[in-house]
Amino acid sequence: MIERSFAEHFAADWIESWNAHDLERILSHYADDFEMTTPRIVDVVGEASGKLKGKERVGAYWAKGLALSPDLHFELISILAGVGSVTLYYKNHRGQFVAEVFHFNAEGEVEQAFAHYTQ
Repeated sequence: MIERSFAEHFAADWIESWNAHDLERILSHYADDFEMTTPRIVDVVGEASGKLKGKERVGAYWAKGLALSPDLHFELISILAGVGSVTLYYKNHRGQFVAEVFHFNAEGEVEQAFAHYTQ
């Protein structure tokens, strides 16, 4: 079970990292071989599966995304803790609501993440 204090600390640092556009700090939350799944991968890098694996590949995707969205800003709405996972519900700079699910390894690093957006 994810402790509420862990979920709150993760959420605060994750949101602050993105809002600061600090790619190294963002990537610090993730295991080296983590996998990211989001429809934005299709839009930004043309990967039809919507999945990327590894810090290098996902970092390059996020760097491109940050460059394309200089006004990127996330507003945290809610934190949901589960068994080995945390879901952050937030509003992005486009006015979309996002639910992002993070699965953690034993070291407390994200090993898989899944983003879901309102249309």
